[in-house]
Amino acid sequence: MNAEAMTLEEFLANDYESYEYVKGGLVPMSTPTMVHGEISSNIHFLLSAHVRQHQLGKIYIAETTFQIGESGRKPDVAFVSQGRLPENRHQASPIPPDLAIEVVSSSDKVYDIQEKALEYLDAGTQMVWVIEPIAKTVTVYRSSSDIKLLTINDTLSGEEVVEGFQCAVAEIFE
Repeated sequence: MNAEAMTLEEFLANDYESYEYVKGGLVPMSTPTMVHGEISSNIHFLLSAHVRQHQLGKIYIAETTFQIGESGRKPDVAFVSQGRLPENRHQASPIPPDLAIEVVSSSDKVYDIQEKALEYLDAGTQMVWVIEPIAKTVTVYRSSSDIKLLTINDTLSGEEVVEGFQCAVAEIFE
């Protein structure tokens, strides 16, 4: 199939591993490093334990595609609340996650990460966490004007999106 002529529907109907669909075409995802994998695993583990224990919904990993406006995005980790889970989960998600988590890779550009965070929010995602491995920070996006930077001395909260979830930012980088 010609990637330039692909529609969002065609992308969502097929499994294009290691690609996202942005602005009408396939965009290769960067190859994760070991540190990227460790951080993704840590946040997945911490969130999953809480979400499962309290039956809040489902946690998804990077291979899961979500329709984000006119894009098909694959956040490193995502959460969808119990009441919003699509009936048919044997396909890409037709809805954005409640929480999208992106772990910054060395090849990512700050501009692209910020644009992606705002794209999630515009599509209906309630909160985005951008985890930065070098500075060991988490940027919490709630809107284009509500952005908080957390350091390893802070506590990350799921607020009302992942109710009751909290962890020390330092735990994400262990």
